[in-house]
Amino acid sequence: MQNKASQPLDQYAVIGNPVAHSKSPLLHAAFAAQCQQAICYRALLAPPDSFAATVKQFINDGGRGANVTLPFKLEAFNLCTALTPRAQAAGAVNTMCFEGQKIIGDNTDGCGLVSDIVRNAGVTLQGKRILLLGAGGAARGAILPLLECQPAELIIANRSIEKAQQLAEQFSSFGQISSSEFAQIKGQFDVIINATSASIAAQIPPIPDTAYNSNSLAYDMMYSDQPTVFMQHAAKHQAQTRDGWGMLVEQAAEAFYVWRGMRPDTSELLTRNMSRAI
Repeated sequence: MQNKASQPLDQYAVIGNPVAHSKSPLLHAAFAAQCQQAICYRALLAPPDSFAATVKQFINDGGRGANVTLPFKLEAFNLCTALTPRAQAAGAVNTMCFEGQKIIGDNTDGCGLVSDIVRNAGVTLQGKRILLLGAGGAARGAILPLLECQPAELIIANRSIEKAQQLAEQFSSFGQISSSEFAQIKGQFDVIINATSASIAAQIPPIPDTAYNSNSLAYDMMYSDQPTVFMQHAAKHQAQTRDGWGMLVEQAAEAFYVWRGMRPDTSELLTRNMSRAI
């Protein structure tokens, strides 16, 4: 009889292109050690035109689940044979579970964002005025979890008003939501979330400076060794700032729970802040 020590490890991966920079293998190794789970988690590079083939080969090689990062979250959505309600609402998948040839798609990004803001940053979202910048995949994943917190108002602002309007209409049954162009934003906000890719290019979403105040939380979904330009700009207007490292950790913990049925304690990773320590 094969003993437990000689049994093959359950296989997981993060699939993307590029993917070598991903912190996910380090996060899941830490979660596995904490929860005493014997798994193997690795970064898997998929050619731009071969995401589906890469996933199917991974399944054939014994893969139990995978995270999906850029640029494949929409392809993952279309590849799945079943979707959770939050993945269906987001229109994108970042977490997949494999059961035979069945591929179940989930989206833990929005859950990770809300967990970081509410639990880790200590900011209540209920009854608050929230501004969400961007109308792409990152924004889509955040809308339903944000509305479930019952804010007073959620405004989606985007350079192209049509995309923001479409999202506002799609989620209108879940809460108070509307759309705006960047330049037409009115008033101050309790929470401003940058879900655009502007920080990658060291650019600032062109919203009025009056949106910020000393009680605002300016949250950038991006993270880096130094505060992003969005965070620096918000800080000049007395806003509190936070980057997306906690979101990354929390969405990974949620994916680990989906796969293994165990919820890791994220506090050590948030304190250590591996985004800067490694």
